[in-house]
Amino acid sequence: MSPADWIVLCGTLAFIALYGMWKSRGNKTIDSYLLADKTMPWYMVGISIMATQASAITFLSAPGQAYVDGMRFVQFYFGLPLAMIVLCITFVPIFHRLNVFTAYEFLESRFDLKTRALTAFLFLIQRGLACGLTIYAPSIILSSILGWNIYWTILATGGIVVVYTVSGGSRAVNITQLHQMAVIFIGMCLAGIMVVKLLPDNMSFWDSLRVAGSLGKLNVVDFKFDPQNQYNIWSGLIGGFFLALSYFGTDQSQVGRYLSGKSIGQSRLGLLFNGFIKIPMQFLILMIGALVFVFYQFNRPPMHFNNVEEQKILRSPSGGQYTELNNTYNKIFNEKQEYLSQLTQSIKTGDEKGLRRNAEIVDSKEKGMKEIRAKAQSLMKANDPMSETNDTNYIFLSFVTHYLPAGLIGLLIAVIFSASMSSTSSELSALAGTTVVDIYKRLFGRDRGALHYVHASRWTTVFWGAYAIGVAMFANQLGSLIEAVNKLGSLFYGTILGVFVIAFYIRMIRGTAVFYAALLAEAVVFAVYFAGDIAFLWLNMVGCIMVIAFAFLIQPFLQNKNGDTPPVSPLQND
Repeated sequence: MSPADWIVLCGTLAFIALYGMWKSRGNKTIDSYLLADKTMPWYMVGISIMATQASAITFLSAPGQAYVDGMRFVQFYFGLPLAMIVLCITFVPIFHRLNVFTAYEFLESRFDLKTRALTAFLFLIQRGLACGLTIYAPSIILSSILGWNIYWTILATGGIVVVYTVSGGSRAVNITQLHQMAVIFIGMCLAGIMVVKLLPDNMSFWDSLRVAGSLGKLNVVDFKFDPQNQYNIWSGLIGGFFLALSYFGTDQSQVGRYLSGKSIGQSRLGLLFNGFIKIPMQFLILMIGALVFVFYQFNRPPMHFNNVEEQKILRSPSGGQYTELNNTYNKIFNEKQEYLSQLTQSIKTGDEKGLRRNAEIVDSKEKGMKEIRAKAQSLMKANDPMSETNDTNYIFLSFVTHYLPAGLIGLLIAVIFSASMSSTSSELSALAGTTVVDIYKRLFGRDRGALHYVHASRWTTVFWGAYAIGVAMFANQLGSLIEAVNKLGSLFYGTILGVFVIAFYIRMIRGTAVFYAALLAEAVVFAVYFAGDIAFLWLNMVGCIMVIAFAFLIQPFLQNKNGDTPPVSPLQND
């Protein structure tokens, strides 16, 4: 990067972090540290919710996902608006009325301590792992650009987020996220504009969309029902609804965001704002990826987008074989240009028959290049079994660093770092809050002073930061990060949601039945996942339904058992 890029990058990140810590200084109670004294207006709640979900993974991996697989990933979010409406009607008023710090706190009064602890534990497992992925994502950037060792880079980037989260708590998270999202929106809009500007002079924005569509990259909606298809309208509406309901309704990293709202109305507005803005935002991010794909039809793409891995194989004894594959790759790309020119001419003249014919030839050449890429990746893996052969996460980064002007590169890198800081800090704050309130304060440190719990939250934040950094060290084998983080969540979210659905709506079922039902349901979810029979989004529905079904089956056998807490519904006074 140029000096101008470094100035923009460092200046942007330093301002955001220091401003957040300065505005949030003086946290002296756990209410202030974890929930920002419940003073946040709706727009800060909404932006904070959105920023927590939109991690560096979103802006680093989503364009690459569209480049490789088209825009069908946007269907993943189709169930989100409906889930936001359900949450606003039920979950938000319940949580506010109960005056809880965490989503799991009221499960003890509704069920018992073991059910509360189990649900909190499931959250801590999956969110701690996911936090490691959000730390890993920006580390890719520095290691790729500067050639730094990925492990030292993870330590540095993770350490920065831990420091400012520990210093400022939830208020720092909310305040910094407002500025981070501003940087993110400006940066991504400029990136989209630049992609179009870098296309051939005779190609308009609409022409580029026709090219992308003819090559299968604008596959936004798929109406065919197929439980094994990762992304179609049915998995998005149904599986996505269950995932969003669990993520925003039971995941403390999100519940903590809207619990910081100054009123029920402000929290509801924040959730609705996120629900109806997220799909257009994700659509535009994926469209940028599709446009980058079009750009690389006219400009030779690297055979492998991870430059660090490419240089490693070139310096190895297998470097000659890799060079031969690269020469074949270049030959196919050059052959493709003639038919690509005819394709664009067919678009301009309205020759639909010619468009289809040339699109098929271009697509066949593209598949030929993919086959060469696959051979190159196999060669990399044979040379070094630990090499990172899946380069989906590097596609957008490679485009940014090689083709955007000085200054804008620094801003786009700041976008990805800002997204990482905002998401990771929210996750660490949620992990600390759940650990202190649901585990430490309840089981080990009751009736301590307010300042004691603030200090405990800070030390717990450090612990989870170290844990997430450790997870990040092993994240380079997971492929597309945006898929990996959602697959990970889907393994646990359905079970957690099932516990909350029973707590809210099914009064007859008691704590012990729910506890064992949750354990059985989680075993079923893992069995279904490893069997590979259905797409991961459906796991959220499977987990939720299994908890409810098992609880109904188990409860009759426990009716006469002593010690099972009487059912108390938080809805009974509504």
